[in-house]
Amino acid sequence: MALTFTLDPAVTPALRDGILDLWTDVSNAGGAVGFVPPVTRETIRPELVKHFAAMAEGRIRLVVGHDEDGRVAATAFLAFNTHRLMTHWVWLYTVMVHPRHQGKGYGRDLLAAVEESARGIDGVEAIRLGCRGGLGLERFYGSCGYKEVGRIPGAIRVAPGDDRDDVIMLLSLA
Repeated sequence: MALTFTLDPAVTPALRDGILDLWTDVSNAGGAVGFVPPVTRETIRPELVKHFAAMAEGRIRLVVGHDEDGRVAATAFLAFNTHRLMTHWVWLYTVMVHPRHQGKGYGRDLLAAVEESARGIDGVEAIRLGCRGGLGLERFYGSCGYKEVGRIPGAIRVAPGDDRDDVIMLLSLA
C-alpha cells in the first residue's frame, strides 16, 4: 500500500503526537535526523515546537505521509530562505520514514511528494539539503535526482571521535 501525502496539514494533537513518535522512533533506529540515540519524545519536542512556530509564521511547510492505518509514517519540512538573494531555492529538512516502513519505497515516494510540493511554490527553482555522511544517504538522494554539490569534512560530530561529513545536495526543478 502507498502512503497518502499532504502538504501543510492542520496541526492537531494527533499530528503533533504522530510526528513526535516518528521522530523519536527514527532517531532511536539510528536515523540521521538531528539526534543521536537514545532520545525521548521530550528531547525532541522543543525542536518540533520550533518547526511548528516557523510553519505558523509561513517560513516552513510540512509534507506528511500517512499509512493505511492513518498513522504518521513519513515527514519532510521545506524551509524558505529569508535572504533576498536566495529565495529561488528552499531547504529540505528532517526527511523521515518510519522504520517499520523501510524498504517499501516510501522514501522515494516522500521525495517525489516533496518535489511536487516545491514545484507548486511560486519562484522556487531548486531544493537543497544537507545530509550526514557515512550512512549511504548520498547514494539514496542521488538515486532520487539530487546532485552532491559540496562536502564539509567532519562537520557533524555524532560522538567524541565520530565526526561525519556534512554533504550538501541539490535538486534542480528547472
